[in-house]
Amino acid sequence: MKTGMLWFDDDKKRSLAEKVTRAVTYYEQKYKVTPNVCYVHPSTLEEPGDVAGLNGLELRTAKQVRRNHFWVGIEEQSSDRRAA
Repeated sequence: MKTGMLWFDDDKKRSLAEKVTRAVTYYEQKYKVTPNVCYVHPSTLEEPGDVAGLNGLELRTAKQVRRNHFWVGIEEQSSDRRAA
């Protein structure tokens, strides 16, 4: 993903799924398209929480993404992936 939207949510009362859903909802409203990937800091997935129900959104980790931040966008498929 080359471009995306960075979302911040440090609310300890919300689950990871709720945080991602809020970011995705805002992205859809703003850009009128549904994202297919969300990058989070690796420690985010170590937290307990249900990430089911993300409707096909791929959750990935990246050390470059700060804690409590969610980098949401559209991952373009490479020609190698499309051929497979």
